[in-house]
Amino acid sequence: MQQKQRAAWRERLYVIIFEADTRAGQWFDICLLVAILLSVGAVSIETVEGLTQQQQDLLNAIEWGFTILFTIEYVLRLLSVRRPLNYAFSFYGIVDLISVLPTYFTPISGSRSFAVVRSFRLLRVFRIMKLIHLTSESEELARAVWSARSKIIVFLTVVLITVTISGTAMYEIERIASPADTGLPIETQFTSIPQSIYWAIVTMTTVGYGDIVPQTTPGKFVSALLILVGYSLIIVPTGFVSAEFVDLKKAAKTSNQTCPYCMAEGHLRDAEYCRKCGKPLESNESLGAT
Repeated sequence: MQQKQRAAWRERLYVIIFEADTRAGQWFDICLLVAILLSVGAVSIETVEGLTQQQQDLLNAIEWGFTILFTIEYVLRLLSVRRPLNYAFSFYGIVDLISVLPTYFTPISGSRSFAVVRSFRLLRVFRIMKLIHLTSESEELARAVWSARSKIIVFLTVVLITVTISGTAMYEIERIASPADTGLPIETQFTSIPQSIYWAIVTMTTVGYGDIVPQTTPGKFVSALLILVGYSLIIVPTGFVSAEFVDLKKAAKTSNQTCPYCMAEGHLRDAEYCRKCGKPLESNESLGAT
């Protein structure tokens, strides 16, 4: 009897915490989101200079109050699920745990600013606003990025080689302009190859901070060339991910049905004829019966 009551209690707790379709679940998520916003706001305000000691103590007390509240909530989530380890190692489980750790480690780290990771928990607003399809779209985008990982790695390798070569070339070009009698550069800011590679990365990504600029004509030519290369390459990763995303969309609309005539696969779910030979798509059972 006690075991059944405990199971019913856990079931009710699970519905309130994890289900947003009930009135209690909606109110729980709304209160949780408000608490997260207030907590992130308190952590942000605490970093403002000029606060009095009384104000800092008040913000500190507020932060500890929210931390204890989130800790209780995390424990309740573990108690309500049937498989606590699955939740603990899920995305939201890890975020929920990380969101309460910074305050407890404050005496060691001396900073609670990492508590802003709680803002990731605001993703639960999708469930409250009935926008769960946005979550599925984000998952598809993540799968597309993961599917294109090999192309992206090759692209980043090419970019790394390009900025290394261009940075080294710029370092040598600026040094050549130095007087022969002293060997010192003429007001050059390219004092080392790592410094030059940093400049190449900033230039290639078209950010252009302006803290490091070439002084020679050949250096300016290399800089202009690198900017053009950056404009040409900046759209490449987008193309990789877009292609994989389209393939995933097509795969989601296709079935595993095989044409009994040419054995072609990858037909649309509502297809009646083979996409390759044009013959009717018949099941193996009907084919065998005829």
